[in-house]
Amino acid sequence: MEKLKPISPLRMTDLSPNAPPTGEPICERVDPTTLYVDHSYQRQVSERGRKQIRKVVEQFCWTKFKPPICAYAVDENGATVLKVLDGQHTAIAAASNPHVGMIPVMIVDAPDNRAQAAAFVGQNTQRVGITPLQLHQAAVVSGDEDAMTVELVCSRAGIKVVTTPPAAAKYRARETIAIATISGLVNRQTAIGARRILEVLANADFAPITSPQIRAAELLMTHKEFNQRFDPEDLTKAMANLYLTAEEDAKVYAHAHKLPFFKALAIVWFRSTKKRRTPIRLVA
Repeated sequence: MEKLKPISPLRMTDLSPNAPPTGEPICERVDPTTLYVDHSYQRQVSERGRKQIRKVVEQFCWTKFKPPICAYAVDENGATVLKVLDGQHTAIAAASNPHVGMIPVMIVDAPDNRAQAAAFVGQNTQRVGITPLQLHQAAVVSGDEDAMTVELVCSRAGIKVVTTPPAAAKYRARETIAIATISGLVNRQTAIGARRILEVLANADFAPITSPQIRAAELLMTHKEFNQRFDPEDLTKAMANLYLTAEEDAKVYAHAHKLPFFKALAIVWFRSTKKRRTPIRLVA
């Protein structure tokens, strides 16, 4: 079922709304190869950026397209050009796709270099970034296979991925927001392997199940130094028994031995886990 909600203004006290000092943007269709980028305040395209552009070209779809923000400027020859203030990767991807001839752009009133640089800063700071959790939920709704696999793994392990962090961080047992860590776990250990690891944590009734806990459990369940020396059920018991003290002990251990927190947590859990009996070797 769709969860539709109308846009309505926020009611906030002590608020002084600003009257826009410029005209509103206009939308135009342009050839992306006619656009320019000012590298006096914008970075060159990095190797990571080139990979992202390649991905956009290969998966180009208008439903995923966000119009670049541009402004008119004058080049060194006195000609009027359009400079991209935000969205150079999108513009380059469009220019690199032979199936795309024209793109829509939003043109703002920023007449000089200083105003354009200020607009660039505003476009990249005055926004609420999407979280991995929000991205995952959207991917599930869209039917993305990887997101659906992660959701299924969590469900079968008895873990609930909450859509938003609860008020005052009052989580229930087996809830988590560590979706990026779980996605990485599934990629590394396959769906079946990830489920086994997550079940150990779920059965300890952590509230919530956190990223360091997941990484610590993965280390214990997959590293040959640890995983042959205990049964998963006994690891769960150790986790539950140390529920209130393990993380404090791990912080102390991590600081003393200069270890990442998740590794220290794994060691704290492992030390309290019942070990399997090893067969007695008979001397001939």
